[in-house]
Amino acid sequence: MQESIISVSGLSKTYGTGFRALSNVDLEIRRGEIFALLGPNGAGKTTLISIVCGIVTASAGRVLVDGHDIARDWRATRSLIGLVPQELTTEAFESVWNAVSFSRGLFGKPAKPAHIEKVLKDLSLWDKRDNKIMTLSGGMKRRLLIAKALSHEPRILFLDEPTAGVDVTLRQEMWRLVRALRDTGVTIILTTHYIDEAEVMADRIGVINRGEIILVEEKTELMRKLGQKQLTLQLQQPMAAIPAQLAALPLELSGGGDELTYTYDAHTEHSGIAALLGHLDRAGIAFKDLHTRQSSLEDIFVSLVRPSP
Repeated sequence: MQESIISVSGLSKTYGTGFRALSNVDLEIRRGEIFALLGPNGAGKTTLISIVCGIVTASAGRVLVDGHDIARDWRATRSLIGLVPQELTTEAFESVWNAVSFSRGLFGKPAKPAHIEKVLKDLSLWDKRDNKIMTLSGGMKRRLLIAKALSHEPRILFLDEPTAGVDVTLRQEMWRLVRALRDTGVTIILTTHYIDEAEVMADRIGVINRGEIILVEEKTELMRKLGQKQLTLQLQQPMAAIPAQLAALPLELSGGGDELTYTYDAHTEHSGIAALLGHLDRAGIAFKDLHTRQSSLEDIFVSLVRPSP
């Protein structure tokens, strides 16, 4: 079992309005992993991150960061953490170099121009180092936020919706950067609306909904346990309805009666496909083509957070 670098226990947050943003959250983040926290708007993702980073005070519960209690030893925990917030709030008239250098100084770290240079080069900001922030594009400002978060060499990096509103090229560049940081031992926690981001990047995935963690799972295990496969048969002759002798099977008619879809668990040893084909043959149903599709993480996510009927 990997060692935890962040340990959250019994964490709750109720705002003055009475809104309960988090409810008794328990969560362990492993050292050196990429952890994706998925959840719809208002699920509690940003509140959870803000508490761990010391920006918001919890109503109840405890958070340890590398063994330090965030309430009792705020300075030590905060120096271990870099945070890339959602909002593009930056000092408009400051230069890129000065803004990143200043962020490092806020954590009491001595000047280290070689580190600032490396961060700016890694983020393709080096040739903008003397530019005023107000002249940067939205994508460049997003990179700048990451540079500021990395200025003090944190061991944990929080990315709150890091690629919201950025183009595909920048998203892919950021993914490469995140992997490179993880390879140097930095623990990455990202919240995202983009399911494909979690699917591509994460080692483990947590799903939060209505302030509660409803699932934490290895990504591969989550896909194995909850994923389903569908076998779609292109019929030679359209059907008006599924024959009575096949009614008990998990079959669905679509495509104007031209397609028959069979749904089965991806991880089961016996898919039942051979038996299905036998049933179809005996029922006189011929098909001209077939293909399979495995459910994506998006399908799983939607099924988890769908409101109860």
